[in-house]
Amino acid sequence: MALTKRFACILTALWLTALTACVPSYKLNGSAIDYSVYRTISIANFPIRAALVYAPLQVTFENTLVDYIERNTRLRTSVGNNSADLQLEGEITGYNITPVAVGSDAYATQTRLTITVRVRYIDNRAEGKDIDQTFSAYRDFDANEMLTDVQDQLCTEISQELVELIFNATLGNW
Repeated sequence: MALTKRFACILTALWLTALTACVPSYKLNGSAIDYSVYRTISIANFPIRAALVYAPLQVTFENTLVDYIERNTRLRTSVGNNSADLQLEGEITGYNITPVAVGSDAYATQTRLTITVRVRYIDNRAEGKDIDQTFSAYRDFDANEMLTDVQDQLCTEISQELVELIFNATLGNW
């Protein structure tokens, strides 16, 4: 009986030691950057080249992009520096409003705001890693609402989604 108690105590002590010694640690910042090679990123302005223009969108998108990169990487960001290790540039190519759901009275019940951004990612340290890609995201809103009432919120939400897509395709290396 005493031997069984000792064995149980020893087994419990070993189990607790193993449990506390083997705590996995993960850092999920989403980036796959070798900071011994890459230290700087230049982020150019993203002018609006869409047929329909909402001027505050450019600032909203650019600020969201810079903030996201600064929060999720250790890269030093600059604007318009062509000698940076990495470069992000592009333009907002689409700002479209379309009806997406029609009610029984043949009027739209839902409207979709879609924003499209063309991005050029240039890796000045490694050849073959450049990207020239178009990203698009949208949000639907009730057709009874005026676009001017929801436009700022929708642009913020869409910009956040676009920035995450761009980050994952470029710096995230997904």
